[in-house]
Amino acid sequence: MCGIVGYIGKRDVAPLLLEGLQRLEYRGYDSAGVVITSPKATGLKMVKAKGRVRDLEARVPKRFTGTTGIAHTRWATHGAPSDENAHPHLDGENKVAVVHNGIIDNASDLRAKLIADGVEFRSETDTEVLTHLIARSTAEKLEDRVREALRHIEGTYGIAVLHADFNDRIVVARNGSPVVLGIGEKEMFVASDVAALVSHTRQVVTLDDGEMATIKADDYRTYTTEGSRTSAEPTTVEWEAESYDMGGHDTYMHKEIFEQADAVDRVLRGRIDDRFSTVHLGGLNLDAHDARKVRRVKILGCGTSYHAGMIGAQMIEELARIPADAEPASEFRYRNAVVDPDTLYVAVSQSGETYDVLAAVQELKRKGARVFGVVNVVGSAIAREADAGVYVHAGPEVCVVSTKCFTNTTVAFGLLALHLGRIRDLSVSDGKRIIAGLRQLPAQIEQMLEREDEIKKLAQEFAEAKSMLFIGRVRGYPVAREASLKLKEVSYIHAEAYPASELKHGPLALIEPALPTVAIVPDDDLLEKNRAALEEIKARSGKILAVAHREQEKADHTIVVPKNEDELDPILMGIPLQLFAYHTALALGRDIDKPRNLAKSVTVE
Repeated sequence: MCGIVGYIGKRDVAPLLLEGLQRLEYRGYDSAGVVITSPKATGLKMVKAKGRVRDLEARVPKRFTGTTGIAHTRWATHGAPSDENAHPHLDGENKVAVVHNGIIDNASDLRAKLIADGVEFRSETDTEVLTHLIARSTAEKLEDRVREALRHIEGTYGIAVLHADFNDRIVVARNGSPVVLGIGEKEMFVASDVAALVSHTRQVVTLDDGEMATIKADDYRTYTTEGSRTSAEPTTVEWEAESYDMGGHDTYMHKEIFEQADAVDRVLRGRIDDRFSTVHLGGLNLDAHDARKVRRVKILGCGTSYHAGMIGAQMIEELARIPADAEPASEFRYRNAVVDPDTLYVAVSQSGETYDVLAAVQELKRKGARVFGVVNVVGSAIAREADAGVYVHAGPEVCVVSTKCFTNTTVAFGLLALHLGRIRDLSVSDGKRIIAGLRQLPAQIEQMLEREDEIKKLAQEFAEAKSMLFIGRVRGYPVAREASLKLKEVSYIHAEAYPASELKHGPLALIEPALPTVAIVPDDDLLEKNRAALEEIKARSGKILAVAHREQEKADHTIVVPKNEDELDPILMGIPLQLFAYHTALALGRDIDKPRNLAKSVTVE
């Protein structure tokens, strides 16, 4: 959610900031703004606009020059999208500028106190409170003014602060929302996401919660909000700038769907151990003795990550014979769950910054639980907070709607399930069988993607539906859940998923010709049960699209998917439904990479 970009150096800052904002458009936003200055300037110059970055760029005057600046893309929380509510926010004297990701929980109380003291507000946002608090501080140093203001703040923030009287520096701080420094040659950058930095530098410093930094053109220093120095060292970002380009595709979603074969190859590479029919997961830090003590696995994620966790839980139960389940992290963190020392908790997040997942991890750690992370972004907050974990190596995922990261996460869970299974009771022959299945996945994904034209025609046929039902049983149910989410996210067609076994318990009342059903029908021991569900739908004149390993007689259309091992089939069965959602949205003229009301990284509740 939202995006922060900042720069200090010798180059003309406005084009750099606008380029950075464009790199962050995928995060979701509704307005944008930029404020600049320079060592010789006497004040701050600002431009803001409701709408896209291109709308902001159209408003920037020709003589808008400087060498220091901060910029922002806003996703509305407090106050509707408007020019006034766009960031940056200035104080009454136009000396202090602040950009902010996150939510200030006590903003209403602080606002009331400031108004009582005579402060006039220009926006409805919570962020403007912070601007006035900094401006009213009488501390000598900008860092102390920011620190003093933050003591009054309750909530989450990633901020960057510019001050006309201290125009040789930018001060930043983090609590629950990402802030990354970019180290250049006599120039420094700041951003909420490395995507804004990689075209200029791959040397980055990631701030921890409760940490601040001051960046100048030739230096940076990090310290806590209490003032103690910290020793944050730069690391090298593994992704190149080209990873964030469309690569000849019309949308990022299309590109990322077609990157899945290579992405799955990456998550498998170097991890398979043929000698012992198992896998090496170097970041796991779980020896055989500790693994055998695990009595339960609890997987926590949100949205697509939660669905990947549902598939993961089934694979762990089937292969390792450990009771496992998945739960939305956003629910788990509020229900005062019993934390069991013999349970392995697994936190799942594409960005590694999802706030609800991060908060659940922090609560689990506070209660003494062992927490593993399954994340895509190296060095992200969840990766750092977790005791150990697995990177899914999907590469940058720019489209708001997750595709390749979902697939790689399910494969990573397949590796974890195999690892735990071979330590426990999974035989060598079953280990070899699963490894063979994992190795087939990239080629089978390519096979599926070659049938895009067929899936496109089906999507165009179903695009006029006002609502759709997705069903699956056991292994197929999480696939139905994820496919339903994909369709509603990107096409805005109402869709819901049910276990096929639940049809008679309510949903069957909805079946009619105007409500198409997408049925997940794997060729496993429940095939006949799933076919019986198709019979029930067809008897009520329901239209059916089946995703199956062979043609289904009762379906109006069948997308035939290559067969793998039963336990791994769910990984493949979601691929054609990603394309189905994509082409449905395309037929309806949707903004595919930036669906309305959604953001890529949900870093607030």
